This record gives sequence, structure tokens and C-alpha cells, in this order.
Amino acid sequence: MSIQGKVAIVTGASRGIGRQIAIQLGEAGAKVVVNYSSNEEKANEVVRLIEQAGGEAVAVRGDVGKVGDVEGMFAETLERFGRVDILVNNAGVMTCTPIGDVTEEMFDRQFTINVKGTYFACQQAMKHMASGGTILNFSTSVSGAMLPTYSVYAATKGAVEQLTRQLAKEFGPKDIIINCIAPGQVSTELFLNGKSEELVESFRRMNAFGRLGEPNDIANAVELLVSDKARWITGQTIRVNGGFN
Repeated sequence: MSIQGKVAIVTGASRGIGRQIAIQLGEAGAKVVVNYSSNEEKANEVVRLIEQAGGEAVAVRGDVGKVGDVEGMFAETLERFGRVDILVNNAGVMTCTPIGDVTEEMFDRQFTINVKGTYFACQQAMKHMASGGTILNFSTSVSGAMLPTYSVYAATKGAVEQLTRQLAKEFGPKDIIINCIAPGQVSTELFLNGKSEELVESFRRMNAFGRLGEPNDIANAVELLVSDKARWITGQTIRVNGGFN
């Protein structure tokens, strides 16, 4: 499953799942662009860990909700490494709120980061990605469940799944595959924030193994899906959730 020498952009890579993906791709031999929106210190820490393992990486700041920043991220990648082979659209936000309390700002922010950010990164990939490349978008296994307070977040990820399906045949002629990975509940700051231990325990009981996923569970699947072993898979959403649904 070698990705030795390939150039990978991982958005939202300063923490959580994105951090683990960036580290594992770097350890597997990819040159990694560690995208972050605000926490430069954490992003530089990811770069150091990749370099300490013998890899090559650079931290690139950019808000994926701004098209100009996405364009700048690709331009900086091309300037530094000369090509883009892998795009992992991991950056995302989640606000779990009852419908009666959802504000326009909450709604717009989640669609801007989760959907707009993913779409325009894919647009840049269409313009600049090398033949034989791979795009991996992020959805959620919550899309297959019915959970209160997740309506806006799940809607954004449903949109991501559909744009992944519809773009597959646009990318196909360039020999670029595009898929979507849908994690279940993963033990990250994004998921745990604001949840009681009782609620977290209820989520543990929802899957086949009685535990939360860990970032490396998702990164392992990512490593497979961006490798040449997955060249006949495109336009698909793969649930990586321990049997959640």
C-alpha cells in the first residue's frame, strides 16, 4: 500500500483525526501539508513528529471556508512540492443543538466549513491534482441514524456524500478517485466537547465493541483508501464505525 513520495494535503490536521492522519501518512512516506486554521503551535508539532520519523512536512495556514485560502493552500503546496497526489478533506465543525436554538450563524458556519470548504478544495484538486490522485472527503455515520440535535451537522455531511457521488465521474477521466469516509463516534475533542459521561457511555453502547473509536482507527482506513489498493473504488461512502449502524 505504498504512498512513498506522494504529496498529501490534510485539512484540519492540527488536532484530532486530522492530526493522526497526517502523522500516519508521513510515516508511510508521503510528503504532508498540515493545514490548520488557527493553532500554529499544534500544526508545527505535527510537522515535527513527521520529521522526527524521517518524513517531510510543512504547516500551511488556511480557513477552508474561504475560497481564497483554499486556493492559497494549493498554490503553496505546488510551490513547495511541485504536485498534489492526495487530498484529505478532514476539516469540519460540529454544533449539536436542538432545532429551536439553532441560529443562522450556527447553520451558516457548519455549511461553510463542512460543505463549501470540501467542494472548493475538490475544485482545486480538479485543476491541479496529478493523474492517479486520490480525494477523500469526510462524512459521518450519524447520517445513517436519527439522533436529536444533530440535524444541521448531519445535513452538511449528507451534502458531502452527494457531492462525492456526483463528482466521481468528473474526476474519473483524469484517473482520480474520490470517496467519502464516515466515522462513527471517535474520542476527540470535537466529539467529547459538551457531552456528559452518561451521554458518552450511551454512544459506546451503540456499536459492536462497546467503545469509542480512536483517531488511529480512522487513520488506518484512510491509509488504505488513499493507497493504490483502492484504485477501483470511487464515488463511495465507507462507514468506519465499529458496527454503529
